[in-house]
Amino acid sequence: MSVDQSAATRTHRPTEAFLAERVAGLAPSGIRRFFDMLNEMRDVISLTIGEPDFTTPEPITRAAVASLGRGETHYTANGGMIELRVKIAEHLAGRYGVTYDPRTELIITVGASEAVDVSLRAILDPGDEVIYHEPCFVAYAPLIELAGGVAVRVPTLEANEFAVSAAEIEAAITPRTKAIFLGYPNNPTGAVLDRDELAAIAAVVAGHDLLVVSDEIYDRLVYAGHQHVAFSALAGMRERTILIGGFSKAYAMTGWRIGYVAAPATLMSGIAKIHQYAIMCAPTPAQHAAMGALETGEPFVLEMLNEYERRRTLMTQRLNEMGLPCFEPRGAFYCFPNVTSTGLDDETFAQRLLTEERVAVVPGSAFGPSGVGYVRACYATAFEQIVEAMDRTERFVRRCREG
Repeated sequence: MSVDQSAATRTHRPTEAFLAERVAGLAPSGIRRFFDMLNEMRDVISLTIGEPDFTTPEPITRAAVASLGRGETHYTANGGMIELRVKIAEHLAGRYGVTYDPRTELIITVGASEAVDVSLRAILDPGDEVIYHEPCFVAYAPLIELAGGVAVRVPTLEANEFAVSAAEIEAAITPRTKAIFLGYPNNPTGAVLDRDELAAIAAVVAGHDLLVVSDEIYDRLVYAGHQHVAFSALAGMRERTILIGGFSKAYAMTGWRIGYVAAPATLMSGIAKIHQYAIMCAPTPAQHAAMGALETGEPFVLEMLNEYERRRTLMTQRLNEMGLPCFEPRGAFYCFPNVTSTGLDDETFAQRLLTEERVAVVPGSAFGPSGVGYVRACYATAFEQIVEAMDRTERFVRRCREG
């Protein structure tokens, strides 16, 4: 038989069979699914995507434009502009009292999402376990698994203000546990851990010789007298913590895609290798925008924070008044009401609210099994839009209970 004849009779695999098993088995983001649905509809008020409705403050944009005018359109160092890393190090030292060497312990990433990805890939060997709390951001468990790790979930409950406890974390530790993943202020619940709760977790971390990956992208968005505590600022935790932050949420810079990782030099040497090969460097104009944010952005952060506070108060009050019990969010910009009193599960509630009243929320189950029965509603949208969305939601809830 000729080579051509043999090729003609060979059985070919379907194209999807070439996908890696770990990729083929990943569920798509529940957030994006509803976002895509609403894009095909008119007159929809979207409370889905965690993105500020504010335009990036003009001085920040101007810093990027000025860099383009100077012809600064080339690669930066893999780790990012040293001037920006110095500014971030000063910011972390000034706000949280934790110091990092900007040359060896900080890199600039393409958003906090890349920061999470490269950090997990740098520390995990196949089979290593990472304990994480949920409900949580949809990417945490998939990124742990894509890095070869095993995601071990610890449920959190509204009755405990969605705070994960040191005892719950310790109970989940096994000989294969390598790290704990924390995401506070929390998406989707709005929970914040206070210093005593974090210190108790730190004691468990030290006692079991573990690492912590701490996603603190919402660090500036805290309310009602609560204060954010950087995990690496706790006694003994700097050498055990990979700190992740960014500019998207506080500075209304989601599209600029600028985040950062801060970690001990011994860990950063590995994180930087993966970043180097995967990304090269973050976009140069966006790094200049981040410089502008740190130099001029503070008044805008406070202004936006005050407006989020106003929206948070309104949405929480309205949801509770219509009989959808809602934990008072202390950070980020989400409400997480319980919708079971309507007789609907969270998926059905979100789908019907979208089709019947043109209000888009995200089913709580998108954030893990502990989110079943809840929905996430983002209040990073205009106050007037929130008022109308709450009116529509109340009308829908009334119909559900009457019918």
